[in-house]
Amino acid sequence: MAEPRFLVVRLGSLGDIVHTFPAVAALRETFADRQITWLTHPRWEPLVRAAGLASEIWATETRSLACIRAILRRIRAAEFTTAIDYQGLWKSAALPLFAGVQSRIGFSSKTIREWGVPILYTDRVRCSATHIADQNGELSSRAGSRTGTAGFSLRIQSAAKASVEQRLRKQGIDRYVVLSPGGGWRSKCWPAERFGVLCERIYRKLGLRCVVNSGPGEEDLATALRTAARDAQPYVYQGDLDQLMALLGNACCIVGGDTGPLHLAIALGTPAVALFGPTDPARNGPYRTNDIVLRAPGATRDHSRRDETDPSMLAIDVDSAFDAVCKRIGAAR
Repeated sequence: MAEPRFLVVRLGSLGDIVHTFPAVAALRETFADRQITWLTHPRWEPLVRAAGLASEIWATETRSLACIRAILRRIRAAEFTTAIDYQGLWKSAALPLFAGVQSRIGFSSKTIREWGVPILYTDRVRCSATHIADQNGELSSRAGSRTGTAGFSLRIQSAAKASVEQRLRKQGIDRYVVLSPGGGWRSKCWPAERFGVLCERIYRKLGLRCVVNSGPGEEDLATALRTAARDAQPYVYQGDLDQLMALLGNACCIVGGDTGPLHLAIALGTPAVALFGPTDPARNGPYRTNDIVLRAPGATRDHSRRDETDPSMLAIDVDSAFDAVCKRIGAAR
């Protein structure tokens, strides 16, 4: 029998990759000396590298026909015994199929987001777990790992850490709380103005400055937050992925919605206050931590991705968020 050679497919995005790490860590723990190649988008290559779980990382752009042809040739030449599609989309499932990988493991129609995708797998896993990290672990178990999930750690680049420390030092910032008001879609985001009020309260009552993580297209959120924060002097931070890891890894706490930076901070061991509404924390929330999740009673799952803030997010007040921050960092109110 040929030695197992695994192709792991998880192209994006930030939070989803973080929730895939425990499953791939279990695969690596079981097959310590075997080939595990991770296929991802170029943007997330530094993140996958930081986990140190893959023998090789192959980055590809699925919107480029030339890139698709090149990666199919590369996969075909590598002669993988098994492909595990942790993403569950047509584009992620099709690559191992067209590259001729004989054993292709993926989610059944019960779990998968895009209709019809399971037809591309040879082995469809009907998940019993609730959290997405544990569901990913069920795919690893089907591939032969002794456990579904395992622990992992992320390495922060020393150059990125030094760069972030220098930038914060120039702002007079030592200990800080990270606020992450953005998200992939606005309906699951807590209002930026409330983040601003929270920022002002953290500064006035706890003596801590806040650093605002602002991604592309989130400038309006950062502006609204700063206005609402008044004289609390929040520092709006933008940087690359390595620098974001350094920023999050050294924070006293992070406050954010169901977004990549929140899950990345949790993976780095940073205390978190997670604000949830239309997404279910039982499935997408902090994974096996003591972090605090705030979600209004009666909130229901709604992935319609509207531009308007979901009413369940509006039901979370600043007092509750501040109390959670105090509890998470062990501060007296």
